[in-house]
Amino acid sequence: MSTTDNAPTEASPDSEPALGAAGSQLSTAPVEDSGPVGIGVIGWARWVWRQLTSMRVALILLFLLSLGAIPGSLIPQNSVDLMKVAEWKKENPSWVSVAEKLQLFDVYTSFWFSAIYILLFVSLIGCILPRTWQFTGQLRGRPPAAPRRLDRLPAHTTWRTEKSPDEVLASAKTLLGGRRYRTEAGDGHVAAEKGYLREAGNLIFHIALIVMLVAFAWGKLFMSEGGKLVLRGGGFSNTLTQYDDFKFGSMFHADDLPPFSFTLDKFDATYEESGPQKGTPRDFKAYVTYSKGSHGKPTKAEIEVNKPLAIDGSKVYLLGHGYAPVMSVTDPTGKVVFRDAVPMLPQDSNLTSAGAIKVTDGYRNKNGEKEQLGFSAQFVPTFAGKGKGTMLSQFPDTNFPVIALNAYHGSLGVDSGLPQNVYQLNTSKMKQFTKENGDPLAKMLLPGESMELPDGAGTVTFESIERWATFSVTHQPGSGLALAGAIAAIAGLAGSLFIQRRRIWVRAVTGEDGVTVVEMAGLGRSESARLPEELADLAATLHAQAPTATPAEPVEENPEGERG
Repeated sequence: MSTTDNAPTEASPDSEPALGAAGSQLSTAPVEDSGPVGIGVIGWARWVWRQLTSMRVALILLFLLSLGAIPGSLIPQNSVDLMKVAEWKKENPSWVSVAEKLQLFDVYTSFWFSAIYILLFVSLIGCILPRTWQFTGQLRGRPPAAPRRLDRLPAHTTWRTEKSPDEVLASAKTLLGGRRYRTEAGDGHVAAEKGYLREAGNLIFHIALIVMLVAFAWGKLFMSEGGKLVLRGGGFSNTLTQYDDFKFGSMFHADDLPPFSFTLDKFDATYEESGPQKGTPRDFKAYVTYSKGSHGKPTKAEIEVNKPLAIDGSKVYLLGHGYAPVMSVTDPTGKVVFRDAVPMLPQDSNLTSAGAIKVTDGYRNKNGEKEQLGFSAQFVPTFAGKGKGTMLSQFPDTNFPVIALNAYHGSLGVDSGLPQNVYQLNTSKMKQFTKENGDPLAKMLLPGESMELPDGAGTVTFESIERWATFSVTHQPGSGLALAGAIAAIAGLAGSLFIQRRRIWVRAVTGEDGVTVVEMAGLGRSESARLPEELADLAATLHAQAPTATPAEPVEENPEGERG
């Protein structure tokens, strides 16, 4: 038995028509056009369509889509944070006109990004449909007949056996069928084919890309995402008016929000208390009670970082936390005109926080005139101590909480109708309270301590400390579809890379001397060491059933005239 492995990988159809037919349709890739077909507009349109639906152009468009997403990561987007967009414009005034013309603040809804997206979608569909139709035809077809010259194929072996051709071919068909080859008996040969999952994987990969594009578009059009700060003991209902900030897709409607609510029962945070990682967060956990619908049964749940609470297709994520000092303010008569937990905005990892206390209604000065009070505040959960540094926290837990206040009176400007930052105090129409010596009134308070306002204007008291947590409620339709598409794309790509489409032929004919000549040969899409190895294994198994014929011993003739 001899084997030939050094033949050309793809034999030329011009030199051997039969071999060209045998090697055809091992792929569903369309034939590339060299130029426009036909005359005039129709010819050019056909050529443009074929170029657009080629896999080469699809890959180029996919690359352009990736490049187009880069500005959306580097430049603030209107759909994410309008304040950051305003800051970027202020810091880069020379680029504002160019960025606005190119829609760089709305990259994912810009005309050029949408054009790339739609062209990629059309290209993939136009590429996949004909390949799918062609592959379906291949599945219905049968393996092609054996080429006339099997010895020209990349892997080839031959031997002679005393078994009849019919016995050899019957054994070959049984052997190949047992190895999951699709077989077809022909005139003096058996044709077999295997590896259809390679082309199936290729098609699955590209179909999965379309699924992912559809899921991405679906998610962008119908998505909604909002943030909410909730005090311990406070609650939230999933309605637009409850959100601190909210963004949504162009096809979103307020009725799409699933009805649910939850209450923040408790919030726990633990930190490393010693060593080089002192103050490093170890665990954040929010304990909530939630209800589905208007009259749902209350259910206890825990929300941790990267472990959201899923409710009716929405997910509630824990984003951050901080402190809210409970402050109370009295007027000159001693009446409490304000008492509330005031959230402070963290400034560093040790939760040094800043905020503002605003008394907008109910306060009258000693003359009986309506006034508004404002206090700029800085809170530290662990103060270093008086004379031992500035108002910077030494640890994120409340080991030595202190709040520093500056007091103002006048108009807060909340009646103008313009939105204000709840963590900042607008003092443009206010006057700062001063001491008897004319110095600005400022004081640091411990829990339970109070600050007296000048001239009997009232008091402000630091009563206690509450915690708050911020949650993000997201509704992202299509995420499950995108995940399924990604998994299918990986599986399809693995199949197209590691499965080889190949064909095997076995021919058995009676030689001139009456001994059967057996030929086996294989052909694949590309050169691979696996094909000769597989052919050698098949040939060895078949050879065991149809072994090489024993050469006949030569008969000695007596010389003429000799007698035995």
